[in-house]
Amino acid sequence: MQAILVTRDGDEREILNFILRHAGVAVATTQELHRVAANWLERPADIIVVSIGDSCGLVESIEAVRGVTQVPLLIMTEPIEEKHLCSLLQAGADLVLPRPVAPRVLAQYTRTLLRRAGAVPPFAIPRLDLEEIQLDPATRTLTVAAQEPQRLTQLEFRLLYVLMINRDHVVPMDIIVERVWGYTGEGNRDLVRGLISRVRRKVEPNPDTPRFIHTIPGTGYRFSLEPPLA
Repeated sequence: MQAILVTRDGDEREILNFILRHAGVAVATTQELHRVAANWLERPADIIVVSIGDSCGLVESIEAVRGVTQVPLLIMTEPIEEKHLCSLLQAGADLVLPRPVAPRVLAQYTRTLLRRAGAVPPFAIPRLDLEEIQLDPATRTLTVAAQEPQRLTQLEFRLLYVLMINRDHVVPMDIIVERVWGYTGEGNRDLVRGLISRVRRKVEPNPDTPRFIHTIPGTGYRFSLEPPLA
């Protein structure tokens, strides 16, 4: 499991980093929440933990994050008015805690949010074995042509799983957004294209000439073991 920790205080960063690692997650850090949204395709995670004193502008940053991911979002801030608290929750925060937060409480809330986000346990999802391609939900790994297994991020796994279970069928862009990011609507086509590019680098022998993941212009994508039509 991977966490992104957002805090501007160096001493607090060290303490929270230790607590989150003790809770069982690897930690990447940044100082601004809006950077998480901007860099999500390159640096995805399973949970986002934010600890800041000044919550000014936080609503806009939360909305930007919710535009690219639905992973759990835990906010720690100085005590705020009920109206402001509700605005953070409405923007997309899953939990808002007044600082200071006891280490054991933070660790337990982190585990709880991760457990709820993974309400369907990986072993309940069947392993996909399509000739030379195997996708294992239990370990979130991809094996191509008996090569060494590759670890996938949550978004990469969701995308490839959706395409593989709909083998030989075109999956429209809006369905990809709903199944991968967890919200409805047309979504952001650039996000989909970027994620497709990342997955192709892991599954395709030559990403510049895709063999398995075929682009259907103006519609979506199709996974097939058959070569694309000329």
